[in-house]
Amino acid sequence: MALSKLQRRTRIKKRIRKNITGTTETPRLTVFRSNKEIYAQIINDLDGKTLVAASSLGDKATKGSSKIDQASKIGKKIAEVAAAAGLNEVVFDRNGYLYHGRVKALAEAARENGLKF
Repeated sequence: MALSKLQRRTRIKKRIRKNITGTTETPRLTVFRSNKEIYAQIINDLDGKTLVAASSLGDKATKGSSKIDQASKIGKKIAEVAAAAGLNEVVFDRNGYLYHGRVKALAEAARENGLKF
C-alpha cells in the first residue's frame, strides 16, 4: 500500500531529526509550510524553547506577493531577527519537505542575510 503525503513527510522528518539537534551554540532553524503561509522558527532543543520566529501570517509586507516571494521575505526576516538576538549560526531542518521551491527560497534568503548553515 502506498503512503499518503503526510505519512511520507513524517517518515522523512523522523529520519532527518535523528541526525539534527538544535543546541545552545547552533540552534535548529525549522520550516513549516501550509498551503497559504510559511513559518520559520529557531529552536534550542536542549531547553525545548523557541528562540525566535517569523511567519507570513499577518505580515503586511508579504500580502499580495507570490508564495516564493513570501518565503524569501520570511527568510530575510528570520535572519534579521536572529542577528538581533545574537544568533548567527544554525542547523537547517527542512521538516520533511523537499529542498525546493518555497523551502529553498527561505533558506537562500536567510543565508544571503547573514545566517550561516
